[in-house]
Amino acid sequence: MLVVNRFRVAEDDLAFRDDLETALATLAQRPGFEDGRLGRNVDDPTLWTMVTRWADVGSYRRSLSSYDVKLHAVPLLSRALDEPSAYESLDGPLNTAGARET
Repeated sequence: MLVVNRFRVAEDDLAFRDDLETALATLAQRPGFEDGRLGRNVDDPTLWTMVTRWADVGSYRRSLSSYDVKLHAVPLLSRALDEPSAYESLDGPLNTAGARET
C-alpha cells in the first residue's frame, strides 16, 4: 500500500525539511515499511510530500502506535493536508465493497 501525505509549508520554514527527514527515518524503522520518498512541488515551493510504501495497511496503522513514531513523526503528520492518504497498489486485485480476496 502507498501512503501519500502532502503539506503546505511557508517557504521560509527551514526546519520543515529536517522534520520531514526525521519522520521518514523514524517510519523506516517500523516493520512492514518498504520504501519512502520526500519531495517538493516544482511549481509551488510551499507544497511538499512524503510518500511511503508499506507491506500492507496493517503494518502502516500499527506503525502509528509506536512510541518513536508518536514522538518523531505524528506531530509532523498532523500538519498534513486534510485529505485521504492511503492508496492500494495496483499490482493485485482492487479492494471493492464486496468480500475481500485472500
